[in-house]
Amino acid sequence: MSRIDPLLAKEQIQVIDTVENWEIAVEIASEPLLKSKMIAHTYLDNMIKSVEEHGPYMVLTDYFALMHAKPGVGVNEQSMSLLVVKNAVDMKEKAVKIFLILAAKDSESHLEKLQEIMSIFMDEVKYQTILSGNKEQIIQLLT
Repeated sequence: MSRIDPLLAKEQIQVIDTVENWEIAVEIASEPLLKSKMIAHTYLDNMIKSVEEHGPYMVLTDYFALMHAKPGVGVNEQSMSLLVVKNAVDMKEKAVKIFLILAAKDSESHLEKLQEIMSIFMDEVKYQTILSGNKEQIIQLLT
């Protein structure tokens, strides 16, 4: 089942075994968007700053963090990227394996895509597939 407009381009999906800390995980997750200039470093810095200031509120469920910052600030193009870390990393006392970066241009235009991707993450079988860290299966699921 391929989509004309994929939720995530396969170049924006990464799987690694382990990472030193959550800040580095967010940096790695953001790399594809930074390289393609979809986001600026400001956006990356703001995501990290937001967790530092407000705690791990972006961890929505076990092992899953929906990383974002203020819409439009440092966002050149609406985009998403995904990093799966096979060994959970601690984010302010919450274990995280999945870092989904959501870069929104404004407060509304991303909502449809977000709803679409969250329906995948809410499906227990699909969620477990992503959690397992099999990059090929993840790509198949999301592109």
